[in-house]
Amino acid sequence: MVGSIYSLVGILYEIYFYMIIAYILLSWIPNARDSFIGSLLGKAVEPYLSPFRRLIPPIGGVIDLSPIVAIIALQFVYRGIIAVIEFIV
Repeated sequence: MVGSIYSLVGILYEIYFYMIIAYILLSWIPNARDSFIGSLLGKAVEPYLSPFRRLIPPIGGVIDLSPIVAIIALQFVYRGIIAVIEFIV
């Protein structure tokens, strides 16, 4: 039972992590975010990234570091959930 909870949390973390990476990579391709996949990823990832974008302005108006901070925060949340599961079990 505990192993399946670890697996589920790990799989969800990896899926969301790769969704963020894919969304970032789509920003390098012109008009890719306007595609079906780009808009689908945007609906899933943008609500998570927007608070980080409000806190961290782009460097020089071009380089956006907020996704990096968002990924680090996601990693902390993942490890926190795992720690809570270990504490409970």
